[in-house]
Amino acid sequence: MFEAIVTLCLSLESGPCRDHLLPGFEAASASACVARLGQSPPNLHIAGLVAKGAPQCAPTGTTFEMAEVAEGVFVHRGAVAEPDMNNRGNVSNLGFVVGERSVAVIDSGTARWMGEATWRAIRAVTDKPVSHVILTHMHPDHVFGASVLVEGGALAVGHRDLPRALIDRQVNYLASLARLIGAETMLGTEVTLLDDFVETTAEIDLGGRVLELETWPTSHTGTDLTVLDRESGILFAGDLVFDRHTPALDGSLLGWRAVIAELAQREITGVVPGHGGPLLEWPVGAADMARYLGVLERDTRRALDAGERLGEAVARIAAEEQEYWELFEAYNPRNATVAFTELEWE
Repeated sequence: MFEAIVTLCLSLESGPCRDHLLPGFEAASASACVARLGQSPPNLHIAGLVAKGAPQCAPTGTTFEMAEVAEGVFVHRGAVAEPDMNNRGNVSNLGFVVGERSVAVIDSGTARWMGEATWRAIRAVTDKPVSHVILTHMHPDHVFGASVLVEGGALAVGHRDLPRALIDRQVNYLASLARLIGAETMLGTEVTLLDDFVETTAEIDLGGRVLELETWPTSHTGTDLTVLDRESGILFAGDLVFDRHTPALDGSLLGWRAVIAELAQREITGVVPGHGGPLLEWPVGAADMARYLGVLERDTRRALDAGERLGEAVARIAAEEQEYWELFEAYNPRNATVAFTELEWE
């Protein structure tokens, strides 16, 4: 299989440069790919980058391994790790669902290259159009690969408050990721504007296959959205559900506990968490999250009742949970800080 790429650089004189996928020009042979490029010249504009030469056709590049967790439901499991130069930001789960008419992608990873790898994984399964890319919340490891999917014809969909959250944070997110995984790896990565917003619930029909989208009160973040594949009963939970990876609280502890309790009552076949998995049995898959959040609340309330200061309380809050989670030292102190601040003003 061949695809169209173009080399885009921050500077033609000094770089850095990266080959960018041009979606939609895939063909079985190089000559057929070239013919497609000639019939429909691609848009090469990505803000701040310049093309080094014309588009060309090359063998298919980096793709993702995908587990088919149910018929037509595919999941890529990211590493349980912090983004770094070695993993290139591949630290969160993403997936896609294939209907009779089209494909929907759920989450898109940390950088454009991850959206490109997802596009190639889809093309290895089906030539149906990618109609939607659904973003489950505002964190950068879930949203920044979407642009290439949109270039390929997908509509970007998310929580009604997602655009404002990304506008407020995009500069810091992009700068931080460039330091963590490298400026070259991040080339071409940009915030994708939403085409459709979900207020409370919505449905997407992929042709004989309906996805149910639902927003949630402030919990993991203020922009959480889940995607239920009605046919398989599998829920893409985004970061409302963590597995192995210490949960990351960036919203409301009490809200998150309520959401997990609600989800545990739902008739769901399995859950794709934002990290770990790739597929959790349900509702048993809710147990670890529920326990951790319960301990976090209990210990925070005890610290407040004892009159402890935040600085001394953080080291003890939820410490008993450390053996059950990875990246605990990176995330639990932040969670304790957010919980302390929330419950202090309750």
